[in-house]
Amino acid sequence: MGGGAGADKALVPRGTTRYHPYMAGLNLRFTEEELDALRARAESEGRSMQSFAHDAVITAINEHSRLFNEAADHVLKVSEELNRRLA
Repeated sequence: MGGGAGADKALVPRGTTRYHPYMAGLNLRFTEEELDALRARAESEGRSMQSFAHDAVITAINEHSRLFNEAADHVLKVSEELNRRLA
């Protein structure tokens, strides 16, 4: 299912161990409880909070794209006969 340029291309989490001049930054706000949970989870995996949060966002983006493409493919499949008759 092609939703646009690069629609089927998943982003690859690669961690953020270095800063590059072309990488944009983003400030996120967390409650103390959320920040504590993020810190604990990242620490348990031996990663920085920044690397963990980065990869979590990329994973969420990929999952959203996968679910959208899966739903679109399903709609196309179930409406195939109707579309053929209407054409």
